[in-house]
Amino acid sequence: MSPYSIWILEYAHIPDFPVSGIKYGIHNEGVRKLPYCYVLIKGNGRTIMVDVGYNHRDYGQALAGQFGVTNWHSAREVLAQCDVTPEDIDTVFVTHAHFDHFGNTDAFPNARFYLQERELSKWIWAMALPDRLNWTRTGLDPSDILRAVELARQGRLICVDGEMEDVAPGIDLRVAFDSHTFGCMWVHVRNDLAAVAHNSWVLAGDLVYVYDNMVANPQIINSDITGTLDYRPVGLAQNSNTNLVLATEEMLKAVDYEVKRVIPVHEDRLSEVFPTRVTDKNLRIMQVCLAEGEQSRV
Repeated sequence: MSPYSIWILEYAHIPDFPVSGIKYGIHNEGVRKLPYCYVLIKGNGRTIMVDVGYNHRDYGQALAGQFGVTNWHSAREVLAQCDVTPEDIDTVFVTHAHFDHFGNTDAFPNARFYLQERELSKWIWAMALPDRLNWTRTGLDPSDILRAVELARQGRLICVDGEMEDVAPGIDLRVAFDSHTFGCMWVHVRNDLAAVAHNSWVLAGDLVYVYDNMVANPQIINSDITGTLDYRPVGLAQNSNTNLVLATEEMLKAVDYEVKRVIPVHEDRLSEVFPTRVTDKNLRIMQVCLAEGEQSRV
């Protein structure tokens, strides 16, 4: 029996994102659609999100314009597709603090936010560097760091120091320091609650963008990903590509190297792997698994 349902919720996308920004060192391969998504986990008396997207205003809107983001919709609109409101969310696991993952904290007034302490402190360090080192701040909205401080003032920010097991029953936080960002983490859902899980999922944040970061020339056949494991880092490592590759190994190891069970939220082909419904706003609801008694949303 699975205690948790998991959905991947698209809230915006970039129509034409360079493949070289998706797979490190791959040039002259054109562009792809890059969805912007977050994850909803529901069950065991909990309503949890992994990342929260961004709010399409102020500098977040400016960053979205720079990257070419279109078709943005609010968390209230998107979550309604699963009969959930932002007020229902009790916990948010923030994989990293890039604007498209951490820029919408204001929308969730009742949630407690888990963020690696290293992610927060090192972004503050980067913000203090001279302007000639601006590259170190790629993808960051400094206002999000101020919002994190406000969450701390309200007693709703939990600064995590490394890995945490059973932060909710069967859910672990794992780290990939100095990789895509300074204090990245990924979420391991042991959906049988076993210490050594045989039914688990990895919510990867941006440690992998697409299946190509894990598999050479991946093919999707009967909702499964086939091909030879061959790790290729994502297009942006603000720290170490080697650490990204090692994190990929750890994530796949956690699910016995079953690629389908590592969820890259920027992968456009997720809808070919998981049951999917397209909303009237042209956003996709992708259903990874359903808990006992939970209604399908697709």
